[in-house]
Amino acid sequence: MLPPTAETVLTAVWLMLPAYVTNSSAAFFGGKTPLDRGISWGRNRLLGDGKTYEGLLKGFSCGFLVGVAQQQVSGSFGDSPWFLVSLFCLSAGAMLGDILGSFVKRRVGVKRGAPVPLLDQLDFVAGAWLLLFVFARDWFVEAFSWEVAVAVLLVTPPLHLLANYAGFKLGRKSVWW
Repeated sequence: MLPPTAETVLTAVWLMLPAYVTNSSAAFFGGKTPLDRGISWGRNRLLGDGKTYEGLLKGFSCGFLVGVAQQQVSGSFGDSPWFLVSLFCLSAGAMLGDILGSFVKRRVGVKRGAPVPLLDQLDFVAGAWLLLFVFARDWFVEAFSWEVAVAVLLVTPPLHLLANYAGFKLGRKSVWW
């Protein structure tokens, strides 16, 4: 299999931008009120202090607004009003995937901030794609050809690590990964 072309990579990043911004914004803006309200399941917290109501709302809002701006610039999400459903799926799905990733990490005893390669970088992609597949399947299948999907899977881990490193250098994250 040949590596994706530059055009395919740019398309992949452009289509995933609302999810990327959602995921980064939630971590960057964070918050104080844990989604799990301190509840434990067994010996570990349900999600941990890293998943907050404020991060959820701010992350979703930032990603959704970026998608609205993309639509105004290029019509990325189609001509119909259903583009709002796609944006909702990308943003809410990114948050859902990230939350489920934390849930899985807590169940297997991984401490907050400890790395789990690929799960940390792709959980939000899986959540976004799942919601798109369920609620905006036609657009998802049309937009995410297998080439674009492969490009997303290849470029997301390094982009995610780069964004986390920037957050670490800005003092918004305690670890660089």
